[in-house]
Parts: sequence; structure tokens; C-alpha cells
Amino acid sequence: MENGIAEKSLKFAIRVVKLYQYLSEQKREFVLSKQFLRSGTAIGALVREAEHAQSKSDFLNKMNISLKEANETLYWIILMKETDYLSQQEFQSIHNDAEELVKMLASIVKTTKQKLNKI
Repeated sequence: MENGIAEKSLKFAIRVVKLYQYLSEQKREFVLSKQFLRSGTAIGALVREAEHAQSKSDFLNKMNISLKEANETLYWIILMKETDYLSQQEFQSIHNDAEELVKMLASIVKTTKQKLNKI
């Protein structure tokens, strides 16, 4: 398991929870931020599940779902920016972190698929 993705996804989840708290308490936004909270925290949870996968296929499946959750999280971040719940500065910071997770997860999925195809 790439230790970097586990650490980055946990740190990202912490940021997601804190941003959710801010959005619900300060901006009184509950619908978009709840979806953001769900998908943003699922990324790391799935990465953790993958650490004890039953097989390479199970590992690939968990990482693939984590990638999908990361991509969905990007959608909610963009939507919250476009509906003025996030400032440009707030958006840019969390968006960059989410993009980095997507790239890392996509790379892990691609590498794992290549290894499985060689077996």
C-alpha cells in the first residue's frame, strides 16, 4: 500500500470535516455540504479498507471506488464555489488537494490493473 495515499486521504478527510462544520455553522448550508462530507470522508475510509483487501482484485475495487468518491468530491467543491458557498481562496485550496488525490488514486488503479493483467 502506498503510505502516501493513506496519509493524504486522512488529512483531506479532516479538512472536509472542518469545512463541513464551517459551511453548516457559518453559511447555514446543509444539503451540498452533507454530500461533500459523505464523499470526501469516504475516500480515506476506502483506502483504509483496501489496506486489508482479501485479494488484488478486492484491493483494485476499493481503490477504484475511492477514486470515484474523490471525483464526486471535486464535483461538490465546484458546485459550492459556483453557488457562492466557497470563496475563490477556499475553493482553490481544497480543490487542489482533491485533484492531487484523484491523480494519486488514478495512478494506483492504473498500476494495479497492469499488475493484474500480467498474472
